[in-house]
Amino acid sequence: MALFRTHSAAVYGIDAHPIDVEVDMYSSGNARDFVTVGMPDTAVRESRERIKSALVNSGFGYPAKSVTINLAPANVRKEGAGFDLPMAMGILGAMGAVGGSEAHLLVGELSLDGSLRPVRGALSIAVCARRQGIRNLVVPAENAAEAAVVEGVHVFGLRHLAEAVSLINEPDRFAPAAAPAPSGFRTEAASPDFCDVRGQATAKRALEVSAAGSHNVLMIGPPGSGKTMLAKRLAGILPCLTFEEALETTKIHSVAGVLPQGAGLLNERPYRAPHHTISDAGLIGGGAGTPRPGEVSLAHNGVLFLDELPEFPRNVLELMRQPLEEASVTIARANMTLSFPSRVMLISAMNPCPCGFHGDTTRECRCTGGIIQRYLAKISGPLLDRIDLHIEVPAVAYKELRGAESSATSAEIRARVEAARAIQRARGFYNAHIPSNQLRQLCALDEAGERTLELAVRRLSLSARAHDRILKVARTLADLSARDRVEAKHVAEAVQYRSLDRNYWS
Repeated sequence: MALFRTHSAAVYGIDAHPIDVEVDMYSSGNARDFVTVGMPDTAVRESRERIKSALVNSGFGYPAKSVTINLAPANVRKEGAGFDLPMAMGILGAMGAVGGSEAHLLVGELSLDGSLRPVRGALSIAVCARRQGIRNLVVPAENAAEAAVVEGVHVFGLRHLAEAVSLINEPDRFAPAAAPAPSGFRTEAASPDFCDVRGQATAKRALEVSAAGSHNVLMIGPPGSGKTMLAKRLAGILPCLTFEEALETTKIHSVAGVLPQGAGLLNERPYRAPHHTISDAGLIGGGAGTPRPGEVSLAHNGVLFLDELPEFPRNVLELMRQPLEEASVTIARANMTLSFPSRVMLISAMNPCPCGFHGDTTRECRCTGGIIQRYLAKISGPLLDRIDLHIEVPAVAYKELRGAESSATSAEIRARVEAARAIQRARGFYNAHIPSNQLRQLCALDEAGERTLELAVRRLSLSARAHDRILKVARTLADLSARDRVEAKHVAEAVQYRSLDRNYWS
């Protein structure tokens, strides 16, 4: 009887947890039995066929004995094909073909010819290996770049099962993958420029304020007024990703399986624009088995753009309340509760009515008052309260459309945004995330500012949440002006960005 143990890891949420792979090989009446225990899912149970073929086609053969594989701890469900490699190495170890592999953590899916296929969550698995004190990590070659970002772990990106055997038996023949060179985490090369948008000076100003304080935005205007163009350019005026932001964002994309093959850290802020037919699990996260991150988490540290907002199912939109308020999504299952980060800038756009021409001076709207109200009622008051800036985006006048006057470029706007955010980082958080217990201190108003805010709250019947968000936007406006104190003019401009409360939903 031969017993052999290898190390692997399983990803739950955006974190990986250690899994011990124990292989027991013995003679029995039913030779060649292959049993996997430890709550394996279908993909793990099917690995026996892949492993048998991979061992035979790689020249190692398959023993005429029964094999039992235990994935410990046994009370946690194991999913995916990433356990193929450690299970195969365990069988080879029980056969005596490899020495001890206690110093290695292995993960990878096997093809029938023994080659390795990439897996999800390699970056999280590398962090797990470092946390467990395991110095060597073996992953498929396509995952080596992202895993090598983690310091203190020797990452070996291999292409075949035979290479993994050689690594264990002759470690001096292999050199670990080099960490990818820092890319600066720039965004300007990938995003279109703001100077391409004609007119819409008010909307551009509002989006600059949004970027400076990480505020949510709702744009409302007729078709063709430039709402989508503006939204696509927002990521280009956001500050560059910090290393910590890039690391966390890459982990989410890695576990979701959407990280580009062979990529290291993401160097661009995410911009996600899901279609309005998306399901609640697609937007928020979830799904069968172990929950996966949704669009709101894939946009973490970036922009989530919801175009044609009223066309989204109302139950899906209502699920956005928690992520916008708490910057995280918590998904509960019978056997586990997982949290995904979701600190996003929500940029949404919609028409003022089903036909899109309500309030347009050049085209006639044929929608009745009741139709318009039912259309707008798809956006609930509580959700609207969580959106800081409401912007009207009217149709562009012909003179502005054909004019030669150029507007500020994304680089110029980003410089102002970065200056404002530098002020906020010194406080420890961006203005959209000011804690309630510090709001009065950081957004203290003079007498004129108090009168302006009181008048706005009374006339617009604003909620307490809307009151707080006006103060946060006013604080951002003060930071853009490099003012220590919030002044009445900042409050007045912040109130103007609540125009939809007055013009449409009142």
